[in-house]
Amino acid sequence: MPPLLYTFRRCPYAIRARLAIKTSAVEVNTCEVDLRNKPPALLDCSPKGTVPVLQFTDGKVIEESLDIMQWALTINDPGAWLDKNHKPFSDSIALINQNDSSFKYYLDRYKYADRFPEYPATHYRQQAEVFLLELNARLSQHSHLIHEQSSLADMAILPFVRQFANIDPDWFYASKYHHVIKWLDKFLASDLFKSVIQK
Repeated sequence: MPPLLYTFRRCPYAIRARLAIKTSAVEVNTCEVDLRNKPPALLDCSPKGTVPVLQFTDGKVIEESLDIMQWALTINDPGAWLDKNHKPFSDSIALINQNDSSFKYYLDRYKYADRFPEYPATHYRQQAEVFLLELNARLSQHSHLIHEQSSLADMAILPFVRQFANIDPDWFYASKYHHVIKWLDKFLASDLFKSVIQK
């Protein structure tokens, strides 16, 4: 019996897990979670109560989105997203760590600025832009973050940049991050993204 993926459609962590599962063609069952009314079965297997969570029939649980991505891609990686035999893999992990720490920190405060009234939303956006500047510089050299094809870094980071862009699309699309905009738009138009975001 396939493992069960607890997910939430718009969560960027869950999106990146679903991207890897979809491209790997590994079979899983899914359970869409109402974050305001989390199912007891999710809390039983993962008390932290966040998604995504992958639960196996033998009781094993994978609770981190990046671990779920690597689990799926280790089974089948048709796009060579992992590329573990080369330096770009360590570069991918370093960039993802930057996304998951400082960028996510300021992204949350930008999105929910009313909960963090110490500074205006523009302050948090400016702090998040430090990461966008790095992404834009990379994308001025290659069509993707690491090289000329999609990597683990692209697929792990794109859902968060999508969330950032959605906070104030008018500002984002008028910004100087032209390479990031082109990269994001190509992703949003892809069959892969459309297949994992549909209701």
